[in-house]
Amino acid sequence: MGAGEFRLCDILLDTGFAGSDARIRHEHAIAIFGLVESNTFAPIGHSGGPYRLTIARSGAGVALLTTTDEGVDVTSHYLALAALRRVIKDYSRICEGYFGAIAWPGPERLEAIEMSRRSIHDTAAALLREQLSSTVIVDKDTARRLFTLIYALLAQKSALAWC
Repeated sequence: MGAGEFRLCDILLDTGFAGSDARIRHEHAIAIFGLVESNTFAPIGHSGGPYRLTIARSGAGVALLTTTDEGVDVTSHYLALAALRRVIKDYSRICEGYFGAIAWPGPERLEAIEMSRRSIHDTAAALLREQLSSTVIVDKDTARRLFTLIYALLAQKSALAWC
């Protein structure tokens, strides 16, 4: 197996996530671009990709559906959001604080908020990696980018603060 076989080559978003807010569509595009450019995505028990990932809302969670580049089903993973609820709430609060802080002069408050945001983002990535570990292995940076995309999708669907 070559080094590039355990990676995502494309990410598709369920059409239910398509919104009219240009800023959110732009953030989705940035998150997808970052994931496709650099990721580690290794479905357990599969011989290699590259893979396409479809992210869709499913009840109280998110479904992550993986196929090969040719469209052959590889795995499906239902991501229950209950385990991420606290970190999503904390991340949302930090994002709200960021927009309040940009109104104040000086970088100190923004730097503190950014450090908190990174810490929460790392916690979310670790939780996401743990939840995915039964079906797919992802590295820390891939988990961070997946969390960013999932958060952006949830922010659009439930009016969470945007960051």
